[in-house]
Amino acid sequence: MPANTTASSGTTGSAGAKTGRKKGRRARLIVIVLVLALVAGIGYGAFWSVSTVRASYPQTTGSIKLDGLDGNVDVKRDSYGIPQLYADSDADLFRAQGFVQAQDRFWEMDVRRHMTAGRLSEMFGSGQVETDSFLRTLGWRKIAQEEYDNVLSEDTKKNLQAYADGVNAYLKGRDGKDISVEYAALGLTNDYKPAEWTPVDSVAWLKAMAWDLRGNMQEEIDRSLMTSRLDAKQIEDLYPPYPYKKHKPIVDGGAISSVTGKFDPDATPSSSGLGSDTVQGATEGVNTQLSSLSDTLDQIPALLGPNGNGIGSNSWVVSGKYTTTTKPLLANDPHLAPQLPSLWYQMGLHCREITAKCQYDTAGYTFSGMPGVIIGHNQDIAWGFTNLGADVTDLFLEKVSTAGYLYDGKVKPFTVRKETIKVAGGKSREITIRETNNGPLVSDRSSELEKVGQKAPVANAAPDRADGYAVALKWTALEPGKSMDAVFELNRAKDFKSFQAAAEHFEVPSQNLIYADTKGNIGYQAPGKIPVRVQGDGTMPSPGWSSAYGWKKDPVPFDELPYEYNPKRGYIVTANQAVVGEDYPNLLTEDWGYGTRSQRISDLIEAKIKDGGKISTEDMQKMQMDNTSEIAALLVPELMKINVSDKSVREAQKLLEGWDYTQEPDSAAAAYFNAVWRNILKLAFGDKLPKELRVKGECLNVPRADTSGPVDEQHKLVRECGRRDADTAQPDGGDRWYQVVADLMDDPNSDWWKSPASGRDEATDNRDELFARAMEDARWELTAKLGKDISTWSWGRLHQLTLKNQTLGTEGPGLLQRILNRGPWDLGGGEAAVNATGWNAAGGYDVVWVPSMRMVVNVGDWDKSRWINLTGASGHAFSAHYTDQTDKWVNGELLDWSFGTNAVAKSTTDTLTLKP
Repeated sequence: MPANTTASSGTTGSAGAKTGRKKGRRARLIVIVLVLALVAGIGYGAFWSVSTVRASYPQTTGSIKLDGLDGNVDVKRDSYGIPQLYADSDADLFRAQGFVQAQDRFWEMDVRRHMTAGRLSEMFGSGQVETDSFLRTLGWRKIAQEEYDNVLSEDTKKNLQAYADGVNAYLKGRDGKDISVEYAALGLTNDYKPAEWTPVDSVAWLKAMAWDLRGNMQEEIDRSLMTSRLDAKQIEDLYPPYPYKKHKPIVDGGAISSVTGKFDPDATPSSSGLGSDTVQGATEGVNTQLSSLSDTLDQIPALLGPNGNGIGSNSWVVSGKYTTTTKPLLANDPHLAPQLPSLWYQMGLHCREITAKCQYDTAGYTFSGMPGVIIGHNQDIAWGFTNLGADVTDLFLEKVSTAGYLYDGKVKPFTVRKETIKVAGGKSREITIRETNNGPLVSDRSSELEKVGQKAPVANAAPDRADGYAVALKWTALEPGKSMDAVFELNRAKDFKSFQAAAEHFEVPSQNLIYADTKGNIGYQAPGKIPVRVQGDGTMPSPGWSSAYGWKKDPVPFDELPYEYNPKRGYIVTANQAVVGEDYPNLLTEDWGYGTRSQRISDLIEAKIKDGGKISTEDMQKMQMDNTSEIAALLVPELMKINVSDKSVREAQKLLEGWDYTQEPDSAAAAYFNAVWRNILKLAFGDKLPKELRVKGECLNVPRADTSGPVDEQHKLVRECGRRDADTAQPDGGDRWYQVVADLMDDPNSDWWKSPASGRDEATDNRDELFARAMEDARWELTAKLGKDISTWSWGRLHQLTLKNQTLGTEGPGLLQRILNRGPWDLGGGEAAVNATGWNAAGGYDVVWVPSMRMVVNVGDWDKSRWINLTGASGHAFSAHYTDQTDKWVNGELLDWSFGTNAVAKSTTDTLTLKP
């Protein structure tokens, strides 16, 4: 593109959204019609011409006129295409941010906004109507509009509008092919034209982020589904309590002060906590038959990655007392689904001079489509995020009739709205959305969901039993909030007090926020709008027809949420473990991560600082790549005691002799152990779960449900096949299952270790027999996958990462996928390791979630900080910056992170000036 071209900002218009991938939840974004058109119509050679590809490349040198600017804005890009912006006003800074992100990522931004608005059908046709219907029912866009109109500060709205103006300045005068090669392809099937960007498009993204980090909704469904096959004690076995004695919580001490009523990190807990007296609620043990809802959730595109126990992140901060720099070091690596391009966009936002007119000097990881920096640092403080995992969603069974829903003995009318879904190349569809006082009826969105609750064995029937119980979703994100305000407040924060003030507004999603500043202080704050239940603990669906359940008007007060400031131990670790001890009186969740990663990080820090040792930036980086398997350390000693008679299985068993439990990509021992672990889980637990939780297509012979009539011996069993996507099935092998198995190790005759005969395998009656069978099954599984010669085995050959373009590259003709996708890469690490390259043991070994970025912030000496992205800065498939960071990411390398003016100048390779 020639220099000195002109672009101008336009007025705001309609909206939409881009998706990323949750474990196995991408199918709904496949542009099948488009792919068929490419195959049947225009040839690849014509479509993927050099001119078509290069037409959308961004201009990165020279100058561009941008209407609405007050002064020049410099865009300095380094050799990886990472931009640093310099301006003289907030408005110019965010206008430029919108322009530059649109240059690199507008296709991603556009698909994302259509997703959050429930408008994918406008781009991709009738195949998206069901997804759009569910998303309209949730009402993300509606709530985002309410936030913008009624809740957000005027300064935030000005920044959002400036950002939108910058995006629209980029779009003005450009045809689809000039924006992205995907638009050129999309033009073959419909006449879609990108609409202008609006501020609400940016706000709605936070709703999608909150959805993916919503807490234990899937666990709530799964526990309910388990009641069809397991009793209450068995379900309890599979959801053990958090192991506080083994894995420390984030805040190791403190309580709500009886004097001030606020959380005090130095206070002593009383005995008035929830403990084991938590009320379970009237629905405990009720089989709500929620499998259809679970199936629907699997089809909803997710932007961040796996939900519930699968979604994780690491962050930790070490005081300067224990670092080689004498200032704090802060690390963060959020674990999300692998996406191409990466969810994150690295960027610096710099005011040339900090004034009342220009308040920002910050850099870090941003979201394309949203102004500001999400994770990073400014000139005074650094911060990181991990998912707190608070239980902010509840499912309510509702007794419904055509007149409304029952509540405290009276029928109340639904809150009803109608919405029209426009369909590319087809007729528009109108849907009706009904809400109760507990939220939208998610069961209205599918004919199957109308049957939810029909078989629930409850004493009192619904008024209209033909429709059974409807299911409503209550979720804190369906109330307007100030999280967008919090982003800008974090970017401007100068000390722990202003950091906490920003955290108070970060209502959804609830995140663990860690902190460090140039004065040497470190801290932690748990923010979020966390509900207070009238009764129940949110682990099972609740009765919606009684005021004895539901939520109290006000959430947990911010002043009562846990925090730490300069703890005596000198470091803080957050990795999705329990936030605070058992005596804390407010219920945050019953479904924490089980603390495997957090305890490993704490142990690594303690080992390093023991006897006066110091931690360096390189040490922090090395910790991020730690591959140690906690479950291997528990099981391998027992596996080595088992007498194996089969020569081939014994040969594989010997791989574990002397293994140090690290999961390097070239490790044969890691490959074999993880295969054994997978087979232990399948035999002990997977085959005993109901079909709704097992992998789709995997079938078992199970006892008939109805044996009341005469049934001959031959027909006592029935063939039953799993229903869940391989990436979301159970047992997934995460650290909840580590704890399940650890609790059973001392009970070798538990019924869980009993497994029926299958094929050539004999039945097992105890733990060691099941372990022996798992070792044999693993040997033959890897023989089929990797070959008979164990010297050729390696964990990386099993455990591979493939990066897929999120629309055209997910499915379709192989040639198209090869053009757009990248990989595979052989990875080390694994589930619940610090280097958390996650895989689902029920489905296979492929990587399904990853450390989506890594950073180590050298507080105070900012230019010695380091960072890396999973892919690259560009969303253009053939750009040099499409995946130019991936190889380094795979190898655990980090890039230098320039921040100061001189450092940025030295690293700059391209400079673009945006002019008024």
